[in-house]
Amino acid sequence: MRVSGSIISKSTRNPHALQFSVALGITLFKKRIDMEILDRISLTLNRILIFMGGIFLAGMVVLTCSNIFCRMVWIPVKGTFELMGYAGAVVTAFALGYTQIKKGHIAVDILVKCFSEKVQKIIGCINSGICLIFFSLAGWQIVKIGTNLLKTGETTETLRIVYYPFTFAVALGCFALALAMLVDFLKYFANEKEAG
Repeated sequence: MRVSGSIISKSTRNPHALQFSVALGITLFKKRIDMEILDRISLTLNRILIFMGGIFLAGMVVLTCSNIFCRMVWIPVKGTFELMGYAGAVVTAFALGYTQIKKGHIAVDILVKCFSEKVQKIIGCINSGICLIFFSLAGWQIVKIGTNLLKTGETTETLRIVYYPFTFAVALGCFALALAMLVDFLKYFANEKEAG
């Protein structure tokens, strides 16, 4: 954190001003550390999820290739359609948060680029807030569906695999994206306070 020369020269004459500037500096430093910890938690969680999503994706490739080979030689692998659907849902959900961190989602910003930088930051903050609320609610509703599936013990038709683990995995992906959105949302405020 930078401290200007005028603050130092004024604070040496007034001890209360020195205490205030030190307290302010410590508070800003703690908030920055808290932001860094939250950012690190989000990044670590989403890296773990993207790694697990990659494992599911590799399994999908192996399953597809083996199904094609078995279909040519003998009979196709039983339940391929079911497994591909559930694995695809998990891959997609686990990739959401990491893609947000890397800013890989599609953004149509033709209109937004016409505004000033301050207006663009306000729109970005509003967008992050809305997405945070939406994906938190979506994750919560998916957990409710998964809990219902857990209680009923519903299974797939062909392989008799239970639904709820895949449902909870999709909910986890939504919550990971919500966490990434929360970090983005808080970064807008942190940047505004530093600029102000």
